[in-house]
Amino acid sequence: MSNEKYDTAEEREYVQPTTAPKMTASHYIATRIPTLKPAKDKVPNPIALLRLLNLQQWLFFLVAFFAWTWDAFDFFTVSLTVENLAETFGKTKADITWGITLVLMLRSVGSIIFGLAADRYGRKWPFIINNVLFIVLELGTGFCSTYNQFLGVRAMFGIAMGGLYGNAAATALEDCPEAARGIISGMLQQGYAFGYLLATVFTRAFVDTVGHEWRPLFWFGAGPPVLIIIFRLCLPETQAYQERKRIREETPNAAKAFMEEGKVALKQHWMLLIYMVLLMAGFNFMSHGSQDLYPTMLSNQYNFSKNQVTITQVVANLGAMAGGTIVGYCSSIFGRRFSIICMCFLGGAILYPYTFTSTNAVIAAAFFEQFCVQGAWGVIPIHLMELSPGSFRTFVVGTSYQLGNLVSSASSTIEATIGEQFPLPPKGKVKRYKYGLVICIFLGCVYAYVILLTIIGPEYRGKSFDVAADEDMAVVKGDSTDGRQDSEDVEKGRRE
Repeated sequence: MSNEKYDTAEEREYVQPTTAPKMTASHYIATRIPTLKPAKDKVPNPIALLRLLNLQQWLFFLVAFFAWTWDAFDFFTVSLTVENLAETFGKTKADITWGITLVLMLRSVGSIIFGLAADRYGRKWPFIINNVLFIVLELGTGFCSTYNQFLGVRAMFGIAMGGLYGNAAATALEDCPEAARGIISGMLQQGYAFGYLLATVFTRAFVDTVGHEWRPLFWFGAGPPVLIIIFRLCLPETQAYQERKRIREETPNAAKAFMEEGKVALKQHWMLLIYMVLLMAGFNFMSHGSQDLYPTMLSNQYNFSKNQVTITQVVANLGAMAGGTIVGYCSSIFGRRFSIICMCFLGGAILYPYTFTSTNAVIAAAFFEQFCVQGAWGVIPIHLMELSPGSFRTFVVGTSYQLGNLVSSASSTIEATIGEQFPLPPKGKVKRYKYGLVICIFLGCVYAYVILLTIIGPEYRGKSFDVAADEDMAVVKGDSTDGRQDSEDVEKGRRE
């Protein structure tokens, strides 16, 4: 890539902050729309990009992908068994969705604890501890006998799940070649969709088929993390973390140096951190709003059989995996923000057939809706990594994501509660509701919010993850007197 730097509104790609001139607030605002113009950078074909990764980089990606996949699997086991759990515990479906809400609410606690641990002590052992907790808590869920026990275990599960996302993103992307970041980001994020797909398939395989109602699904969920732990034990720390650790240990007190990095990062990037949380709130509303109550809508409102629901969900998640990978790759060509906004517009256009089609034709709408939702999400891992301060990459990526989850934690409960205000004629003793209407309106508002936040936000595509390029670290070491300028002041690049 060219190292030329320009000061025009048409600038695209991020350059290092030490070379960026001060940008006023009015100038920043004036550049939000012009900088959305697609960069159209030349990027090698996907196969050539994937060949850039060496064996160790591929292993880092795979262990992160499998862990993120199973994290999603564990989460969606509740979403896909809402009716079964409600029957077992004698509660309404809205009551059971509090199990989902508690997980989302407490994830931010886990992201803070495990994120700080991963940035201070390394990616490896916090990752392993996360997966040990998954094993214990999935088994515990399967043995719950009361509603309160169920809520308690899922609340603890939220803490465990919260620590994984930032660690997985850092593990997969820190050492990734810059040119391949977009496509690897898209592939990594689709572990979420793949986990949803696996949860859908195994729910159909285990629930009400092998005895003990829904419980075998959760017992099964405790198995794969054992293999993931063994996989991670065989790998070292990422090279990016090892280099940062080496620099800290050159100081008289590594712990003090870490604290100083935190002070600098907070002082220089506090406004950007708030923006990232607000953006992730919109993304999580988009994801959970389109997915969590959707199986219930199909079965309750449109009387789909269990097989029909399974097929629809599988096809939807195939669309999600395709969307995330393709759009993640395209974000390296057209830009992160432009790619996200395009997917939101397209997703909004497909909302009506996604929520108001009562026949098997909804499968096509489900494929393309989730293509758009997860297409936008495919940009997020690398977008957050590029926006984050280097010393606290795991913490910031994970915590911004999970605080966004906290804000959006009640999405399924909100949809279920509002949906019950629009009753349909019952089917026997089963009460029915217009969940599709609520999902459609809810997602329309969410898409508009995400588009607005993305337009006003920054983009640092091409940012170096090397510690030598980290101005925050330079301030801590005393190599810089100016520090890094505000995040909004460093969005620069090269002319189209």
